Amino acid sequence: MRKPGTDETNVQMTDVLCDFCHRQWSEEIPMLEGHKGSCICGRCLRIAYTEVLLHKQSSAPAEFTCPMCLETTADRAELDRGDEPGWQSPMHEEAVICRRCIKLASGALHKDKAFDWSKPTIE
Repeated sequence: MRKPGTDETNVQMTDVLCDFCHRQWSEEIPMLEGHKGSCICGRCLRIAYTEVLLHKQSSAPAEFTCPMCLETTADRAELDRGDEPGWQSPMHEEAVICRRCIKLASGALHKDKAFDWSKPTIE
């Protein structure tokens, strides 16, 4: 997501916000971008990964659209993933990421050598 008033022809790093916590992107904070400017920071991704993939919990409502891939519940149902779990931001309830995007984003960030980010494990 972008800060209100962002010049879309000259987007700066500090104009980019995590859809899930609204934290600004910086050199120290890893951020992954989805479709149409949606973003998730490494911290929110870690929480989502832990809850959905490790603890097998879902805080997503019965129907949601993932801002990262733009898939709706109906889209996922057509792909036999209609009951796919997701993680809903406790701070911004409109921000819900699907399990598929959690897996894809965590795989990409885990491989990114620019950040010391690894997939969470159960301790």
